[in-house]
Amino acid sequence: MKTVTTKQMSEIENNSEKLGVSKKILMQNAGIKLAGRITEICRNKNPENTNITFLAGSGNNGGDCFAASNILINKGYNVTVINLVRAPSTELAKECFSALPDKVRIINGCELNNNQKIIQNAVISSDILVDGVFGTGFHGQLKKEIADIFSISTNAYRIAVDIPSGGDGSNGTISHGCFRADETLCLGCLKFGMTQYPLKKMCGKITVADIGLPHNAYDIIEGEHGYHIIEPESLSGFPPVREPDSHKGTFGTVLIIAGSSSMRGAAVFAVLGALKSGAGLVKIASVEKCIDTVSVLAPEAVYLELESDEQGFMLLGNNRDSLIQAMNKADSIVIGSGMGVTENTSKIIRFVLDNSDVPVIVDADGINCIAGDITILENHKSDVIITPHPGEMARLLGCSAKTVNENRIVSAEQYAEKYGITVVLKGAGTVVADKFNTSANHTGNAGMSRGGSGDILSGIIGSVVAQGFAPYDSACAGVYIHGLAGDKSAEKYGHESMLPRDVIDCLTDAFRILKNKQKK
Repeated sequence: MKTVTTKQMSEIENNSEKLGVSKKILMQNAGIKLAGRITEICRNKNPENTNITFLAGSGNNGGDCFAASNILINKGYNVTVINLVRAPSTELAKECFSALPDKVRIINGCELNNNQKIIQNAVISSDILVDGVFGTGFHGQLKKEIADIFSISTNAYRIAVDIPSGGDGSNGTISHGCFRADETLCLGCLKFGMTQYPLKKMCGKITVADIGLPHNAYDIIEGEHGYHIIEPESLSGFPPVREPDSHKGTFGTVLIIAGSSSMRGAAVFAVLGALKSGAGLVKIASVEKCIDTVSVLAPEAVYLELESDEQGFMLLGNNRDSLIQAMNKADSIVIGSGMGVTENTSKIIRFVLDNSDVPVIVDADGINCIAGDITILENHKSDVIITPHPGEMARLLGCSAKTVNENRIVSAEQYAEKYGITVVLKGAGTVVADKFNTSANHTGNAGMSRGGSGDILSGIIGSVVAQGFAPYDSACAGVYIHGLAGDKSAEKYGHESMLPRDVIDCLTDAFRILKNKQKK
């Protein structure tokens, strides 16, 4: 699904005006859609006994509310409009407000201190409470008196127009006191910030309403950075068809350089992730103790034993020739999981990035090695995908994880642009970015918040790359199928009890579900 930034939405609306569909028409259409949705929700209610309250802002978001109010009052509903911030200020909002019939009850929140009790009673008595206060232009923090109104306890069904007030549609952050909606009616196109938490949590059910934007109005953003939600139909060609004359070479070789004596499970999970997602051949390069463990749990793999130091971490030294030979036979390379951060593991990461002719997926300790010496990433020879969680991304950027989480989209995009790589910023609403596109994933759940989940993901992405897909497409397919397996695992075992090994087992179900969705 294509989405847009708030800035791009503004460009599209301005272009719509030039193409003959004015903002006035768009506002009227928004009012029709909003009124229609409210009528649908209230279909089993008597209009005369149904109270609909609009919390309206002074801009065009408030204008959408006024347009809907006009329709609903004529259907017999009891409609109250609260100008919560100040009187309508844009020409369109003023025009729609002036057209409201006398039957609409108007409360001016401009004098909020005097009217707070009246507003509170109106909110409490509502059957439907509609938020049209700030829209997509909001940044910063809500005033306390506004937040207090939003927090009034009520049994009303809560609808946000376009975006919950107090939410930042550009980055997914929220102000304290943000309006919590049961449903958000997004106008024209989904705003990309709404794919990110905590804003996504405040949106409730999200519905996108067609407000009559001309199809060619979107041409204005053609060539700009693209924004998408990963859906089955966007994964065209994945998984590839397995023809009767296929063989292991058809589906590529993944070389996984991972693990150490003390962190063997990471290598196991990466290997199993690659094997269970379709790779023809998976080779694991690691130290002896790790190889011994992987060989028991993943006998389908091929093994390359590397020399280690006394602590059980890989050495580069005499392993150079063996690594080059393995790299030359690989279609993708996964590196980093459970390697540890030592002088030698950093040298191995640099050696692989300097010499690989195939895409390299860098995870976990591979990322930590780069964070310790960014020059490792500056001279990569082939395509690179990195898969940091927010803490690892923070180490790469030299900031806090909190800063990353408040700027997830920008963090991923700017790092991808700066180094010419694909960034998979993990977490709720995983962001995949390269210099041309950014996508958000919506599969997966909190039960996957366990050590080992990321190692599985890196193996899956390595497998997709080895099967012939481009790095960005592979990252999108990888995070989607990984999350889908996680959702199936949660369904079977619950968030508390599910383990990474269960996610691996559920990859079979995930591929079946994906194929069924792609057929529809």
